[in-house]
Amino acid sequence: MSIPKDYFERVYSGWLGKIIGIRLGAPIEGWSYERIRNIYGEVTGYPVSYKNFAADDDSNGPLFFIRALEDCKDLSAFSASDVADALLNYAPYEHGFFWWGGYGTSTEHTAYLNLRNGIPAPRSGSVEQNGATMAEQIGGQIFIDPWGLVAPGNPELAAKLAEKAASVTHGGNGVYGGVFIACCISLAFVEQDIPTSLQKALTYIPEDCEYARVVKAVQAFHKEHPEDWRACFQYLHDTFGYDKYPGNCHIIPNAGVIILALLYGNHDFSRTLNICNMCGWDTDCNVGNTGCIMGVLCGLEGIDFDKWRAPINDFLACSSVIPSLNAVDVPFGASYFAKMAYRLAGEELPVEWKEILTEKIDSCHFEYPGSTHAIRCRGESGMYRIQNTEEEARSGRRSLKVTACNSEAGQENFFYKQTYYRPEDFDDSRYDPFFSPLVYPGQTVHLSVMPCPAGNGMTCDVQIYAKNGATGELIRGEKIVSGEKKWYDLSLQLPDNLDGYISETGVIVSGVAGGFASSDLTVYLDELYYDGAPCYRIDFSKTAVEDWGHLHLEIAQFGKLKGHSYLDGSYLSLSCGDFAEMYTGGYHWKDYSLSCVLKPLTGEEHFLNVRVQGAMRSYAGGFTAEGRLCLKKNCSGYQTLCETAFPWEAGKEYALTLTAEGNRIALAVDGKELLACTDEESPYLTGSVGMSVTDGSHCLYRDLAVCGKE
Repeated sequence: MSIPKDYFERVYSGWLGKIIGIRLGAPIEGWSYERIRNIYGEVTGYPVSYKNFAADDDSNGPLFFIRALEDCKDLSAFSASDVADALLNYAPYEHGFFWWGGYGTSTEHTAYLNLRNGIPAPRSGSVEQNGATMAEQIGGQIFIDPWGLVAPGNPELAAKLAEKAASVTHGGNGVYGGVFIACCISLAFVEQDIPTSLQKALTYIPEDCEYARVVKAVQAFHKEHPEDWRACFQYLHDTFGYDKYPGNCHIIPNAGVIILALLYGNHDFSRTLNICNMCGWDTDCNVGNTGCIMGVLCGLEGIDFDKWRAPINDFLACSSVIPSLNAVDVPFGASYFAKMAYRLAGEELPVEWKEILTEKIDSCHFEYPGSTHAIRCRGESGMYRIQNTEEEARSGRRSLKVTACNSEAGQENFFYKQTYYRPEDFDDSRYDPFFSPLVYPGQTVHLSVMPCPAGNGMTCDVQIYAKNGATGELIRGEKIVSGEKKWYDLSLQLPDNLDGYISETGVIVSGVAGGFASSDLTVYLDELYYDGAPCYRIDFSKTAVEDWGHLHLEIAQFGKLKGHSYLDGSYLSLSCGDFAEMYTGGYHWKDYSLSCVLKPLTGEEHFLNVRVQGAMRSYAGGFTAEGRLCLKKNCSGYQTLCETAFPWEAGKEYALTLTAEGNRIALAVDGKELLACTDEESPYLTGSVGMSVTDGSHCLYRDLAVCGKE
């Protein structure tokens, strides 16, 4: 089956529906129907207004498990082990990402440790390995949405993919639920009748399984009582309630809520999600799955912009182990799923989307109707409008129309992409997010602008800029002073070795006129992206420890896989009982050198890391046992590439430089190259930077610097 013509808009609306559902349900997760009714009465919108919505397991899993498709070299042999590799690679070790409730308590935690200890998928999540109670909790369906989104109108493919994905962590009805939900999402692209979709999705799971039984029971009740969803929930509560199933959050009661909402929502996006939320239980999971199905089914025109989309502003926080992948936007997810869908279908990408889905997948392109790519505003005017429009476009069909309303002459108004996030940007720290900047000193910011003529004799001036988040300094670039309405392509080269980090990039819009004139200042924005080689340093004596609350402390700009880290004067300290790794920098960096002064204190394993693509893929160079220097490759476990004698001493400082150019990796000590090798077997050609210690070692690091190579 070929990709539907309206696929791009509907994959975006489906992923948007998922994010809306998660945000809608999160504040009342775990509440009972009665508690929600007593506190809120009728829920008709978001119960809580968030500054920014922090990371959530319901979006972490979908966005990172789907990377198994890209990481898999041969899709014809795609298996559960590929998804298992993605889980191990992108999830931090026992913190963030999802609920780490303990082995034998949390289903995902149990499966993760099974995999870490050599129990392969799908045995890792099976009933045979973990027992039915553990295997049949809700996670089998809450992370499954993308497997339906990448198989539009092809439920057979969605079922096959979902079965593999869900079986990594779940078994039995946990897997059947994943298959069922993925099929519902896939069918929503081509089937407008919800009862028909549910009936078709049932054909992909065993007819006599408990999951099929709850679906059929709710269908039957709805047929007899089509107007009273509350009566249906009472029936569901009494017949399939939490008291009937063991474990922390069983899939069956929550599956019943999803079916109830889909049937009683009458094909209306808002009504369906609100009913789902008012039923209680695992609200963010249930409303998230329901939102994805309804988002695909209803399309963007069915989702009220002001009620549901505006509060999100396309922003999505994540908590993978790679910090530079954790501040994304909703269009990125849609584009990533679309890219995988075309790969699976074996079809060529549409010409108008090819560049966006490949070279500029991280850019702000505004091609999805209503999308904002999380562009924000602040300044002296205080009144702003941000609107996606088809009125103008630098390329494609759309751009972002921004207006500083009634701006007085001389006032500066900022429209920008936030490129680094800190604890004060959030109301809470659910699922332990951490971030690295999206753009770095040495790189170049690109942005296309079209200023519109202003009234009252004012000019509309537009200037590209970036902000140093550490000092507050504005780095100002080219300024356009023009009354002519045309596109200008602006660029801003960020200074090398900037003391600080980049927290914003965007434009300053201002008006100039004599006297006290004021006017609406309107500018069209398009094609915001970053390129070029980074050239920056981190002085740990000037680096902050960010307090996310609940004993969650992180070194600014770093994410941690595992271990103990803290700042000690000009040093970053990293130690472990078994192993520890920390990462920073851009995930898509290519050729560069990482330099740092290392001071090994205890133990025998002290390293720098380059081309970090996650917990299971990177290169490492540094000191190892018996007075040796070595280069290693992490390919689901570290393997030595080459080594040489080097009588290093504990307590002594050494300046190490680890360089990656193409498939050549080299290590220098105190300016002299001592080791080099060429990786001929599936080399890692991009990735972040980091540091690591193993076997109970403790090392101090200072003066970290990255020098990119064009």
